[in-house]
Amino acid sequence: MKLSIRIGALLVVAFIAAGTLTASGDSFVGAKKQWTIVNFVDPVLVKGQFVMGPVMILHDSEKMAKGEPCTSFYRFDKARGPQEELVSFHCRPRFTDDKAGATSIVTTLTDPGCRKLVEYQIAGDAEAHGVPVK
Repeated sequence: MKLSIRIGALLVVAFIAAGTLTASGDSFVGAKKQWTIVNFVDPVLVKGQFVMGPVMILHDSEKMAKGEPCTSFYRFDKARGPQEELVSFHCRPRFTDDKAGATSIVTTLTDPGCRKLVEYQIAGDAEAHGVPVK
C-alpha cells in the first residue's frame, strides 16, 4: 500500500516536471507550467493565508492567459509529493533583466514578526510573479 502511494506521488511530480521541461534548452520561456519547492521556516502571509513549512509553488501560464488564478501553493510532503492547495491567485508578471539562478522569494515586514509575500521568481525564469494586494 505504501509503495503504491509513493509511486503515485512520484508520477504526479514527474508529470509536473515533464510539463516544466517542455521548453527548449535551459529556458523556461514558453513552458506552460513551472514549479519549485520552497520551505518557509517562519509563517509567511500569502494572499491572506499563512503558509509555513515545505510548499510547492506552481505557475500555470495557460491559466494566466485566460485571466484565471495562475499561481497555486500546495503543502508538500517529501514522501507523497504535493498535497492540498493552500492558496491560489492571479499573479502580476514582471519581466526582469536576468534569469534567476535560484528561486527567489521577496517578502516585506507587515507587523513585528509577520512577513508577507510580495513576489517570487522561479529558478531559470526571467519573469518574476507579484502577489496582488487585493
